[in-house]
Amino acid sequence: MRVDAGLARLLGLSRSAVAALAESGDVELDGSPAGKSDRLLAGSWLEVRLPGQEEPEAPPVPVDGLTVVHEDEDLVVVNKPVGVAVHPSPGWEGPTVLGGLAAAGINLAESGPPERRGVVHRLDVGTTGVMVLAKSEHAYSVLKRAFRERTVDKHYHALVQGHPDPSKGTIDAPIDRHPRHDHKFAVVSEGKPSVTHYEIVEAFRAASLVDVKLETGRTHQIRVHFSAVRHPCVGDLTYGADPTLARHLGITRQWLHAYSLVFDHPADGRRVTFDSEYPPDLQHALDVLRAQDH
Repeated sequence: MRVDAGLARLLGLSRSAVAALAESGDVELDGSPAGKSDRLLAGSWLEVRLPGQEEPEAPPVPVDGLTVVHEDEDLVVVNKPVGVAVHPSPGWEGPTVLGGLAAAGINLAESGPPERRGVVHRLDVGTTGVMVLAKSEHAYSVLKRAFRERTVDKHYHALVQGHPDPSKGTIDAPIDRHPRHDHKFAVVSEGKPSVTHYEIVEAFRAASLVDVKLETGRTHQIRVHFSAVRHPCVGDLTYGADPTLARHLGITRQWLHAYSLVFDHPADGRRVTFDSEYPPDLQHALDVLRAQDH
């Protein structure tokens, strides 16, 4: 089915109205601008901006703890601190990565919706670590395609309760909005395909530090998948973590950190790697676990 026909049916709009949205860049198909005649496939992800849904652009406000790991003409790699959103969204009044970069005089690509220009992937507010943003239009196009085609290696470290069995494996379970709680996601049979690979790198009596590689990039994917197998991220009260353990370790958010990002540089295709050290609160939790185990 064509994009204009499919969206007209889904949204109750005329095909000409949908065509106008596509022409103005307000329709994305699997993360890239969609034309009205592009074809939809099962599992395609459509994102549509309707009139009157404009969100504010990020004001230039310095962000404590936001550091630039690498910058060149095409892209900027940052280390995102906890409590910072990537871009503005309805109801969020806190700091943003885009606002921090604007305050630092770093200009991003114009591609993408106004409130998240240059953004090619995202991290949760409560998740720390390394992420890349596009500065040139060419880099935006190349990086968006790379994330969509899964040629980017995204590695996370997560401290999860208990000990996943097997110690190295794959969680393959579809994810979508929680059927009863709009702010949460869940494993549901009709959800989008979601695949998480993991391996325990250090085991403690109460928890396990796991290396996680995402094959797909659903919202809250790591948190939802480990909660579904009854090993929620330590401190992730939204998805069933034990608050007593979190307090003992001094954790007030999910123990989840994007520690490595590997991709082909848009300028010359060379494979580049960027890493991020644990922030103090996550490192402290590990120190407590190691001390009590010895």
